Amino acid sequence: MKPVILSGIQPSGKINIGHYLGALKNWVLLQEQYECLFMVVDLHSITVRQDPKVLRERVLSFVALYLACGIDPDRSTIFIQSSVLEHAQLGWILNCHTGLGELQRMTQFKDKSSRQESVQAGLLNYPTLMAADILLYGTALVPVGEDQKQHLELTRDLAIRMNHLYGEDLFVVPEPFIPQVGARIMSLQQPERKMSKSDPLENASLNLLDSQSMIEKKCKSAVTDSGSVIRFDPANQPGVSNLLTIQSAISGVSINDLVSNYSGKMYGHLKVDTARIVNELLNPIRERYETLRSSEDELLELMAKHAIRARKKAGATLRRVQDALGFVPV
Repeated sequence: MKPVILSGIQPSGKINIGHYLGALKNWVLLQEQYECLFMVVDLHSITVRQDPKVLRERVLSFVALYLACGIDPDRSTIFIQSSVLEHAQLGWILNCHTGLGELQRMTQFKDKSSRQESVQAGLLNYPTLMAADILLYGTALVPVGEDQKQHLELTRDLAIRMNHLYGEDLFVVPEPFIPQVGARIMSLQQPERKMSKSDPLENASLNLLDSQSMIEKKCKSAVTDSGSVIRFDPANQPGVSNLLTIQSAISGVSINDLVSNYSGKMYGHLKVDTARIVNELLNPIRERYETLRSSEDELLELMAKHAIRARKKAGATLRRVQDALGFVPV
């Protein structure tokens, strides 16, 4: 039995080159060694009000992009979170075993709630649903970024708590998984900030579905500085350093070698080359995506099959939990 890894992306905004280099590229490699489950986490996305038509399109777009980037449906389970009812059911059970103070102490809750006039209960309960996502599948390893470490710690605490109350074999206690370090890609317009899929600045992100001309336009408008020497210096030349990072992460050429190659050249050369390298990566992804997305019935049929696959595994865990709590099977 291969160890189980589970991960997902929330369908808000657009998947960009940062998500590909930091997550999706690694997901493809993980399929070789692990039993992988990859979600589009739409239940988590509705902690913020969504336009139903936009959300539906984004969910299907994300699924097609997972496949286009190399996630193999024969080796991995790819599913939409809301299609597996067990997530919400286990989420409620975990809510009933989680202290209010534990949820209120979550850094993300404190940060996001402080910026909202009206705070929905779903934002508070987000971590228990995330815990259900993980615990349903006997997940041994969870790829986590810095912003999710606290949520994973709560998941571990809940697994240990439930095992103590109802039996040591109820849940696998997950461990954090530190994947191969992906490049940290920054905004093209505010290079001190990480590239975001929901950045309101139009030219800030290189999105996987941007056209070739759009990639060229965005790279040409990337913020650099008033200097002229191309060097890797994130503190003093964050914009130039970001373009070098993008090139290196895609091409595999070391940043030192790239800097040497640009000796005597101008920022314009760096921007043009970055656009070319990004488009060389994205062209086949865009082509595969268009083929997948043009056959929506086939995409939905695949998602239905994978939902059944996920529900089989999740259902076994939920039944074990329900039995342990004394629920009456019908």
